[in-house]
Amino acid sequence: MKQFRVGIIGCGTIFPMHAQSLKNIRSVKLVAVCDVKSARARKMAARYKCNYYTDYKKMLDKERLDAVHICTPHYLHKPMVLEAAKRKVNILVEKPLGLNPREAQQEIDAAKKNRIVLSVVSQNRCNPGSQLVKKRIEDGSLGKLKSAKLVLSYHKPDSYYKKSDWKGRLNKEGGGVVIDQAIHYLDILSWMADSPVDYAQASVHKRYHSFINVEDCAEGLIKFRNGFYVCFYLINYYSYDDDTEIEIDCEKGRVKIVKDSAYIDYYSGRKEKAEPRPHEYIDYGDGVRDYWGFCHYNQIKDFYDSLRRRKKPAITAEEGKKTQDLVWAIYESSRRNRKIYL
Repeated sequence: MKQFRVGIIGCGTIFPMHAQSLKNIRSVKLVAVCDVKSARARKMAARYKCNYYTDYKKMLDKERLDAVHICTPHYLHKPMVLEAAKRKVNILVEKPLGLNPREAQQEIDAAKKNRIVLSVVSQNRCNPGSQLVKKRIEDGSLGKLKSAKLVLSYHKPDSYYKKSDWKGRLNKEGGGVVIDQAIHYLDILSWMADSPVDYAQASVHKRYHSFINVEDCAEGLIKFRNGFYVCFYLINYYSYDDDTEIEIDCEKGRVKIVKDSAYIDYYSGRKEKAEPRPHEYIDYGDGVRDYWGFCHYNQIKDFYDSLRRRKKPAITAEEGKKTQDLVWAIYESSRRNRKIYL
């Protein structure tokens, strides 16, 4: 079996989900990590017994990589994707693809030009709850989708932003609660709708945090062309991190997705659920959150399976751009105070 040579750019918060997932996949070898903070890069290199760099271009030039994972702040995604693509290196980038749809399209174009695979992390599609609901939508068990509500109430205190040099800064993050936290759930709902977005009508505000220049609150409506619509309410100034909830009202039943689990009540009286089993969690060490079990691992494994089999990954960059287009429409709707049609 071919063993892919892999590098990771960015050794911050999300790094363990990638590094530990790679450690559990036989067909890959983590050969290098990179971070602008040399002490952090050196520490992770020692832990995973690989080389380290503080300059990602040097890593790309020297390591003969088959693939690279980009786990850096949002504003760095586009330049890093373009540099990796230019060197014919396959790419898995954390969400979002870029700060806006224009950047996302530039990345997709570069990947096509250089004939490499570009995929964006949308790991919540891979959890047992999402998988069950998607399956039941596709096999017709739930009938027509009617509407959904999404409620996200997170706790992001001032310290969350103050310890970062990019979060809460529009030119570096691209937005706030919508593009950073809620994008995962907007992606799930768009994926389940399996229909182009007709329009988004929304308003976003900064209501609690004083020094950031991005939104910490958003509410609105997303209408899909098949008639399905989503009502959403998002805040990141609640007093604790509550579990995000999605409810979907369907022709033949009602769905509730809480974190990585799903519960279906069919109007016939039948019930069905999907929850992660105790063994479906990876120990990321050092008190790191489990990030909902095998989600990252499942998507990362699929990425390398697709490279080995020379087929498209389950989550393509084009899928990521659809979600980025939706995020953009939410922001534009608030800015222009009108519906934005896609």
